[in-house]
Amino acid sequence: MSPARWAAFGILRRVEEDGAFAAPLLAGLPDSMRADDRALCYELVLGVLRRQLWLDRLIEHYARRDAQTLDAPVRHSLRLGLYQLRFLTRVPARAAVNESVNLAHAARLHSAASFINAVLRRAVREPDYDPASAVADEIERAAVETSHPAWLVARWAEAFGMQEAFDFARANNAPAPASFRLNPLREECGEVIDKLRAAGARVEPSSVAPGGWRVEGPGDASTLLRAWADGGLLYMQDEASQLVAHVLGARAGERVLDVCAAPGSKTTHAAALAGDRAHVVAGDIHAHRLRLLEELAARQGLKGIRPVALDAESPLPFAPGSFDRVLVDAPCTGTGTLRHNPEIRWRIRPSDISELSARQLAILRGAARVVRPGGRLVYSTCSVEPEENEGVAAAFLGGDVDFRQVEAAPAPARLLTNTGAARTWPHRDGADGFYVAAFERLA
Repeated sequence: MSPARWAAFGILRRVEEDGAFAAPLLAGLPDSMRADDRALCYELVLGVLRRQLWLDRLIEHYARRDAQTLDAPVRHSLRLGLYQLRFLTRVPARAAVNESVNLAHAARLHSAASFINAVLRRAVREPDYDPASAVADEIERAAVETSHPAWLVARWAEAFGMQEAFDFARANNAPAPASFRLNPLREECGEVIDKLRAAGARVEPSSVAPGGWRVEGPGDASTLLRAWADGGLLYMQDEASQLVAHVLGARAGERVLDVCAAPGSKTTHAAALAGDRAHVVAGDIHAHRLRLLEELAARQGLKGIRPVALDAESPLPFAPGSFDRVLVDAPCTGTGTLRHNPEIRWRIRPSDISELSARQLAILRGAARVVRPGGRLVYSTCSVEPEENEGVAAAFLGGDVDFRQVEAAPAPARLLTNTGAARTWPHRDGADGFYVAAFERLA
């Protein structure tokens, strides 16, 4: 049994059957796993989740059965086999078929092994079938081709236009480039770029976030990145996510509040940009997530962060006007992160968008009360949905507040909307889909 395929099978089962998320499960693969097996496991898990609808339509064609009527482990075995047959050209067809059959035996699904074998062998004989080609409806065809729920494609087409929606959905199925920021508190960070390039990696400055880096490279470079991240020399973070702390712009001596801080990516970045000389309060409703944030801060050598357990939807336990800068990185649908978290597309529902936008507005209004006159309030999401972004910003400014929206500097001009907020897109910028709006409290 291939350790990569067996691990991928187990992760896919937990994602679909237990509601787990793939990213932490992949990050938790044993250190003893060989680099090539680790890479194959990543490819299989993320590839199957990204192409799930398209693969299920293949199953229905080759098996002449509704994929959802199959037992979940059988469906996972077939998806893995079909993904290898269609997308991994270096994997021999015989290996893809045999390993999927072996998965059934290993999972004690002996009676299903012959069915899996028959379906995959038919797929080998008919390698050119495209489940999207016969779909007449434009939205449904795009949904199948890009493997997204049709209702999501339809709402993106209505909001952004059909071509933009298609380009965005297609980009969600491409692997995201690795990106990171260096720890300015560590002197040896100056050697990182040279060492990565010496290991054969292609390293380029980010065009989205100041001081960010994008890297593509061989396994040796990935091993270096993991080791340096574990040691606090750098932090792996999407470029759009890095931009948020720059827009917040915390400076030495200022009082800063991050009301939805865990797991700490933006909190630690804001503190590091201030040279760890800002007083940063990190709030989150979950105490265990704050402990992870404390561990992250300690790894990066940041000492100016104070974790506080709080409910951002309730009145905050701080005096009015007590912070110079406040960040609301709001809980959201996460539709801008589908490259990293493809399972999200299969979990969200239309009602989630309206429910979350109401929560986001409540959190933003509560956070606004603790911003001092002349202070800055930053609102960000990793969603592309207008209701969660422009809609929340407009509703906030339309209320009884003494704030004005200001340009989300230092975001590049090409990212700015007509209101001065920043928007990023995977298909345009190679970064996650983020929205970042900055507000200033009037004196």
